Amino acid sequence: MKAFVTTAWAAALLLLATGGLSHGRSAAETPCTGQIHANPGFELGTTGWTASPRTVVLGDVTRPAHTGLAYATFAGLDVTRSDLLRTTVTVPAGCDLTVRFWVRTTTTETTRSDYLNVGLAVTGIPPKTRFSLAYDGGSQWRQYSMPTGTATTQRTATASFLASETAGNGVTSFDVDDVTFTLS
Repeated sequence: MKAFVTTAWAAALLLLATGGLSHGRSAAETPCTGQIHANPGFELGTTGWTASPRTVVLGDVTRPAHTGLAYATFAGLDVTRSDLLRTTVTVPAGCDLTVRFWVRTTTTETTRSDYLNVGLAVTGIPPKTRFSLAYDGGSQWRQYSMPTGTATTQRTATASFLASETAGNGVTSFDVDDVTFTLS
């Protein structure tokens, strides 16, 4: 009986010392802060990404990356084709995710026939094209943002970049860099 009382007393002291019973997130769970993709700037090539064979990740002094040395580039051949780049991350329960990315467009087009469609699919939310960029996107790096909202359960988020190029109307290249997946 004495051992039981001593054990119960020790457990009660432990609860008082640690602040009582745990509610919500445990210390081992991922906090809702920070960037969660291992290769947002393509410095490791296509590691962490699924890419079409022609989606090139490169560094070029005449067309420098937004930051670092590498970026993904799409289209630019004046042929009818599509290039796809996508990645999926896990969003912990109770966290909001914001996907931010930078795009630069280089073109000889004068009408909209080449596109970069940027989509975001999140568990429990219908997939949606968030941006449809064309020749008028600008030759300087521009940042875009896609928030997902907060959910009470863990979910996945897939960001996709689909470039569609049509032959005969000029050449358009879409460059993408610094695709960050930030929890808050």
